[in-house]
Amino acid sequence: MSALSPESPVAGKVFPSPNHGERKDAQRPSMVILHYTGMPDEGEALQWLCNPMSQVSAHYFVFGDGRVLQLVPEMRRAWHAGLSSWDGVTDINSCSIGIEIANPGHPGGLPPFPDAQIDSVAALTKDIVTRWRIPQTRVLGHSDVAPGRKVDPGELFPWQRLHEAGVGHWVAPSATNDGRFFARGDQGMPIEALQAMLAMYGYSVRINGVFDEDTEKVVAAFQRHFRPERVDGVADASTIMTLRNLIATRPQAAA
Repeated sequence: MSALSPESPVAGKVFPSPNHGERKDAQRPSMVILHYTGMPDEGEALQWLCNPMSQVSAHYFVFGDGRVLQLVPEMRRAWHAGLSSWDGVTDINSCSIGIEIANPGHPGGLPPFPDAQIDSVAALTKDIVTRWRIPQTRVLGHSDVAPGRKVDPGELFPWQRLHEAGVGHWVAPSATNDGRFFARGDQGMPIEALQAMLAMYGYSVRINGVFDEDTEKVVAAFQRHFRPERVDGVADASTIMTLRNLIATRPQAAA
């Protein structure tokens, strides 16, 4: 990345942030993490990501009108994921590329993402995963890698649209119903099996057979990404069937 040449052709120019460092063990990017800015003004959000006092950054920033800026070189460790974990990896910043999407998020009423913005996010992410050969199962939301602590990019983020553009892993969510479910306080083999499936897909969850607070947070994070119609942390039949279908259709290379 030079002062005039972003690494992705989807980005219009470089707007450098000083907030980055070395990737641990010189790791190559193997994940893409999507965020919303959670601030009402996108200009202020951009300046915050480039302010050395903030200690936060991302590799790319996508405006509401679809314009894209590169803030940090892809081989550098941007500071976007914080305390997080996926598939046993706990230093997500060292192995990921972070994309900040300008949107006020839950604090601002979770407004819809403009079409032009999502088109740019899809094109940018597709370019990144193609160049770095990143598995589609590793295109994730901040909430996936930090359940309970983070909720972005939120349940209104159109993951299905990205999938239709060739980005990310997705199956049609199983229909919600009012049948049997598992919730906080339940215990036993079915809970252990649920936890094992969540862990198999990549979520950080203890397999202890107890539907505890941490399990509830992970279930809610899963729903927010893959079954957004109802995000309540309750493992109903729809949630479990959607999870099973995702595992069954997971690309072999990512297993």
